[in-house]
Amino acid sequence: MHDTLPANALPAVEAARKIREGSLTSVALVKACLAKIADTDGQLKAWVHLDPEHALAQAAELDAIRRAGRPVGPLHGVPVGLKDIIDTRDFPTERGTPIFAGRRPDMDAALVERLREAGAVILGKTATTELAFVHAAETRNPHAPDHSPGGSSSGSAAAVAAYHVPLAIGTQTNGSVVRPASFCGVYGFKPTRGVISRRGLLQTSVSLDQVGVFGRTLEDVALLADVIGGYDALDTWSYARPRPKMLEGSRADVPVEPNLVWLDLPYHDRLTDDARAGMEEVIVALGARVERLPVSPNLIGLVDVQRVIHEYEICHHLESVFTGHWDVVSATLQPIIERGRTISEAQYQEALEVMATGVSFFAEFFLDFDAILAPSAAGEAPKFGTGTGDPVFCTIWTLCGLPSLNLPLLVGENGLPVGVQLVGAAERDDRLLRTANWMQNALNADMN
Repeated sequence: MHDTLPANALPAVEAARKIREGSLTSVALVKACLAKIADTDGQLKAWVHLDPEHALAQAAELDAIRRAGRPVGPLHGVPVGLKDIIDTRDFPTERGTPIFAGRRPDMDAALVERLREAGAVILGKTATTELAFVHAAETRNPHAPDHSPGGSSSGSAAAVAAYHVPLAIGTQTNGSVVRPASFCGVYGFKPTRGVISRRGLLQTSVSLDQVGVFGRTLEDVALLADVIGGYDALDTWSYARPRPKMLEGSRADVPVEPNLVWLDLPYHDRLTDDARAGMEEVIVALGARVERLPVSPNLIGLVDVQRVIHEYEICHHLESVFTGHWDVVSATLQPIIERGRTISEAQYQEALEVMATGVSFFAEFFLDFDAILAPSAAGEAPKFGTGTGDPVFCTIWTLCGLPSLNLPLLVGENGLPVGVQLVGAAERDDRLLRTANWMQNALNADMN
């Protein structure tokens, strides 16, 4: 299907198949990725830790395993980039701040263990904003280097968009997967809260931190989510039940056309004109499958609830970091921490209670709908140096732990990507991916 593509531009699903069949080696794939990084990362700055010799050694070992006829995993020989808040025993994990310069974990994060079991090559660590929060990294947008790639999973989104690597992993506490995926024009998928273990990741908010993935196809993000999902008793949100079958869902046909809903939320006035027009075109193209609804009173205030929980928890989880290194904390982050320190225990507990009502509301809401259609971001990526973009278009869905997906469907007035977001029911990630597959096909048919 993609025989004319250079190896680094192959979808992960196809690269894995070629490696299993012997028509491509992991070494060749990794070399192609490293060459692309060497050619373009001086400008993009998507990577903070890269060890080409170690990556090639992993690839050579995996090629030898395949040649020997030993078992191979679903990502055998495929390189993956990791956001630099994910612990790895063979790379530093510096969390986007000089406070943790030179930090070398003794153990892999749980999701890294799963990647290794699946045969993936850990290519390196991608840039993150400071402590995975608001202060931007040096990473640039591959489509326009004078624009931001978004955050906080800046390097992961940019590396996939720039064909440095077929897959990368990020995290989302507010909008840190879906928004950079939108700005960089790639698929970004945050599964249901609790699907993927957070053990071995920087904890900024025990209630809100979630893992997400980046790829250039719907199948690729589904496969990666399948690989790294699983129960972990050491993660408070992880659940001991079967996970949705993501890849299967992304390939499935819908039994009946899905029911989608567009919610008229008050923050939609923050959309740029071109983003609003693009979303309207999508809604019109999908026709009767989209129902427009006014915002429910149950959703009022959830954006502020997310802020209270996030700021209270990051202050408590990282209090020793902030206290001991205040002069190293950026001027961007300092006022947010100072504000977070004023939130009382009573305010925090009330916010958690409201979050629980939001989770309950959506459990009932999705009895009538297959997915919510929503913007992924306000519009095109902002200029570099003006922040990483407004996360509000992801806030409610992240707060309630819902599976969320960026589809790279639109282009803004300056020719930069603008994503469309689909949000599904908790633990029905497979249905969300199935709906996304249907929607892409429906829109393609409409355009043709």
